[in-house]
Amino acid sequence: MIKTIRRIPVAHYSNLKARTGYSIRLDDKEIALFKVSNGRVYALENRSPHPKGGVLSEGLVSGEYVYCPVYDWKISLVDGKVQEPDNGQVRTYKIEIEKDVVFIVL
Repeated sequence: MIKTIRRIPVAHYSNLKARTGYSIRLDDKEIALFKVSNGRVYALENRSPHPKGGVLSEGLVSGEYVYCPVYDWKISLVDGKVQEPDNGQVRTYKIEIEKDVVFIVL
């Protein structure tokens, strides 16, 4: 089976504020977009891996990490891994930026 790659425009790069999370919905997925201080953009599943959840787009961004707003878990925006002493992982999504358009690649 050949997997079809979808490249979906989700935001204008110039409209994204650094260190702020944005929630978007694609099909049945809720995704959090983050633009960090160095200008890079990351996308990950918009739910903390904690059993009771937490909306990551509402979390505090520091460097290339987001802190779950409910449980204060530190989660890498690069690979979605929860930092010790906690554990878990959220799904990350590939981002491409062309001109002023941010795309998520599914």
